[in-house]
Parts: sequence; C-alpha cells; structure tokens
Amino acid sequence: MTPTVELAAPPALAPLLARGALLSPFKRPRPDGGWPRTRLVLPGLRVDAGRLAAYERVCGFPTGEDALPVTYPHVLGFPLAMRLMSRPDFPLPLLGLVHTSIRITRHRATASPGPYELTVYADGLAPHRRGTEAVLVTEMRRHGAVVWESRSTYLARHRTASRQHAVRREEEPKPLPAVEEWRLAGDVGRRYGAASGDRNPIHLHPLTARLFGFPRAIAHGMWTVARCLAAHGTPDAAHVSADFRAPVLLPGTVTYAAGAGRFALLGDGGRVHVTGEVSPL
Repeated sequence: MTPTVELAAPPALAPLLARGALLSPFKRPRPDGGWPRTRLVLPGLRVDAGRLAAYERVCGFPTGEDALPVTYPHVLGFPLAMRLMSRPDFPLPLLGLVHTSIRITRHRATASPGPYELTVYADGLAPHRRGTEAVLVTEMRRHGAVVWESRSTYLARHRTASRQHAVRREEEPKPLPAVEEWRLAGDVGRRYGAASGDRNPIHLHPLTARLFGFPRAIAHGMWTVARCLAAHGTPDAAHVSADFRAPVLLPGTVTYAAGAGRFALLGDGGRVHVTGEVSPL
C-alpha cells in the first residue's frame, strides 16, 4: 500500500532547500535506483489573493480573473515537491537539479479562491543521455475530482554509458514566426521568486548565480513558460507541454514566437530557450 502523508500547511521552502543542499554531496544518482513512494497530500488549500496577483503581474497574466493561470497550480504544489526532493531517500541531489520539461492537463477552469486538495508524488526514474531524470506528479482536486494535473521531469547530470543512452535524432519542427521582442530586467528572478516562493540562488543575483557556473542570474524555467502562455492564451480545458532547452540570462532580450498552437522563446542567434505546445483537451 502506498503511504500517504497529510500535511496541515504548505512546508516552508527555505529549510527544505538548506536540507537538500546539505544532503546533495552524498547522493549517487542512477536510473535503476529506488525513490520514495510516499504521496504528500495538502487538503483545504485556499489561494492567497495577494501572492496570486503578484504572480500574475510578473508573468504577464491579467489580474483579477475568476480562474487561476494555467501554470499557477505548479506554484502551489512546488513546496510539496521540494519536501519530496529534499528527503534523504530521494535519489537525486537537489543542488544542480534541472527542470527539463512539464506536461500539464487542465480539465476545466479552476476558480481562484479554492479550496483545493493537492497531491504530489514521485513516479519513477528514467535514464537520460546526460544523467538520470525523476518524474514528479502534481494533482489538484476540487470536490474529489482532478481538475488539474502535471508531470515534471528533473535531471541530475552525471556520467553515463554512451552506448546505453545514445542521442536520438528527431526532426526539428519548422521555425515559428516571431511575434514580439521582450526585454527582461535583471530583477525578474527576484520578483518571480517573491511571488512563487522559489528563491533558488541561481535566479536571484549574479554573484550567487556564478557560484553555480552561470555568468549572470537566470530566469526561472516556469516563469518563461508562464510568460509565453500569458501571451499565447490557453483554453479552459487544455493540454500544455513545454521543454526547457537553455537558460535565459538576466538581464537580456528574447523573442517570443508562436503559431499553430506552438510557441517558443528564442535568444541571440536563434538559440532556443523554451519550446511548447497548447491544444484543447
């Protein structure tokens, strides 16, 4: 039987980040390792109107709408995901963990106030050509029915046997037409971190980002997706997929491109930062 832990409140992120950082040097990830089967459940969750409005402003969504932005349940579930990923028995080190993709299914528009029940659990490990990926699932229920769910992949980089994890060459889709250019301020990471609670040091300041090998602070991957979806629009019932390809340095300039249900965020020289697709459910 899968163990379930019911939480009384969302866990604080700062202690989880600290614990995960301390445990990271002792993790030895491999795709055939074990992972925690515990499901974390947070019932009776109500959305904080002030934090929601701050999130909408920094991501470009209109404020005061009846429905939550399609990406906001990820923010609500992120503290539970962090609690799982910072556990001693979670096999991947939290430091250096890279969010590589997200797949969202919104079954219907989700009213802003709530209450909702959140469930977060790990759904296995998979080999990747650059290391090992973990899959984390987030489900949001209203009156017992799932109204929103997502699957995120997180990559821990390490040496792999190249013969086992050969790169698959897939045909690249045709380039999308450019829609508009966005100039991103240097404080986008700090503003998004304040609204979402995700204050990973790589997003906050050039000095802390350099400790992890980045020349400047980088934008949160989920901010780049949310900003694209705010511009693109999403049906009430929809599938959304996004793949994070390269970090966005702050400050910087990017080009938002879209067409035929697809979107992308491009940098200098056509470098692809994010690709995604929206389709009706």
